[in-house]
Amino acid sequence: MAALALLGVAAALGPGLAAPRYRPDWASLDARPLPAWYDRAKVGVFVHWGVFSVPAWGSEWFWWHWQGQHDAAYESFVRRRFPPGTTYAEFAPHFTAYDFQPRQWAQLFQRAGARYVVLTTKHHEGFTNWGSPVSWNWNSVDTGPHRDLVGELGEALRESNLRYGLYHSLMEWFNPLYLADKQNDFKTQSFVLKKTMPELYDLVLKYKPDLIWSDGDWEAPDSYWNSTSFLAWLYNDSPVKDTVVVNDRWGRGCSCRHGGFYNCADKFRPGTLPEHKWEMCSSLDSLSWGYRSNMSLPEVMDETSMIEELVQTVSLGGNYLLNVGPTKEGVIVPIFQERLLALGRWLGTNGEAIYESRPWRVQMENTTDTVWYTSKGPVVFAIFLLW
Repeated sequence: MAALALLGVAAALGPGLAAPRYRPDWASLDARPLPAWYDRAKVGVFVHWGVFSVPAWGSEWFWWHWQGQHDAAYESFVRRRFPPGTTYAEFAPHFTAYDFQPRQWAQLFQRAGARYVVLTTKHHEGFTNWGSPVSWNWNSVDTGPHRDLVGELGEALRESNLRYGLYHSLMEWFNPLYLADKQNDFKTQSFVLKKTMPELYDLVLKYKPDLIWSDGDWEAPDSYWNSTSFLAWLYNDSPVKDTVVVNDRWGRGCSCRHGGFYNCADKFRPGTLPEHKWEMCSSLDSLSWGYRSNMSLPEVMDETSMIEELVQTVSLGGNYLLNVGPTKEGVIVPIFQERLLALGRWLGTNGEAIYESRPWRVQMENTTDTVWYTSKGPVVFAIFLLW
């Protein structure tokens, strides 16, 4: 009788009080149910945008290839295009975002059929697309656009009822604090305590994201990054504790093992139905995630390939996150717009077989990879990639 009385009191107080407290360890964190909105959404747009959009050549790893690896092709490019002695920091004022129209972006992504959008808040170069309090003069408010790009896009996306995800790199290639910790075999945590974690907490408290897409984790263990402590706070006490979704890049060896949904690797394609919710991130530019001014048409994914990736991903239980790289002025170039709108037209006709669907007991025909299946309750959809 006493036990029943206690249960009755708990029920009367409401379900909120019965929510579990997650411990800062993977056994507890991995037991958290994934918020349902993410699996239902199926389709997202990824946006890689930063100072790397200024040289707009090679890839978003421009700084590393140029001054980390001293790649001859990158060194030659800088000598040809820029004055002697040019530093990477001098590119930042040219990252102007003059033509950035966040509402136009949001409308484009909505017409593309996306249900969520993930923006780069900070790549491995360390430049932040908001006024980070711990990135003095290396952020989009102090220099370059002099705008809060993260905030402006978030406001526009929410006006269009799109979920908002924030990509954030844990590491920074050339940050002296990070290099010192690395030199100490990651036994010190100056960079994490003074840079990484303050920024993550600031992003969550300021923008209340629906998704955190972590990256830059591979050189150090999760114990260095304080990942489990952050995630425990995120799930227990943050303003988005009940709705936020995270990926699996929280420390060396975490990918495909720990976190919310699994990325496993860029452009990951499982051969069979995974047991855990996953996401395939792919890029319209086959050679880069950031914008390249020398991109050619054969290097851009065609409509058929894009739809094939989407269908195969969803049939195998995944979400499809398709990337575009805007120019330094904030333009999504016409060829990317055309591809996104083509995706939206296809989803306008066939979205019933994609959104909120589940994998069927068979994912594709045994004799061909041109017929794939999804399901909703008793209804089964056969998607013919070749008719």
